[in-house]
Amino acid sequence: MLEPALTRVDFANYVDALFTVYILIIFVYILLNLIFSLGVRPPYSRWSDAIMKFLRDVSEPYLGLFRRFIPPIGMFDLSPMIGIILLYFVRTIVVNAIAGT
Repeated sequence: MLEPALTRVDFANYVDALFTVYILIIFVYILLNLIFSLGVRPPYSRWSDAIMKFLRDVSEPYLGLFRRFIPPIGMFDLSPMIGIILLYFVRTIVVNAIAGT
């Protein structure tokens, strides 16, 4: 039995899923960074260090672009919020362009 060919909508859904996963990774990185900075992390925990290293290595190249132009306001860093909003708009534009809508 032959499988149907990959359509534009299938590829658009795949790209949409990639954008969604990346947005979630950034969100989890910011949330865990906030929780760990409050002292909730157990000391010398290898698994939490490994998770944070992975999330930092994946998120910081993108967030670093915004941190160069948007300075922190007091203790608040608005660059992740701007980065996620921009990523959401780019996702909408790219997925609609691929799907042809």
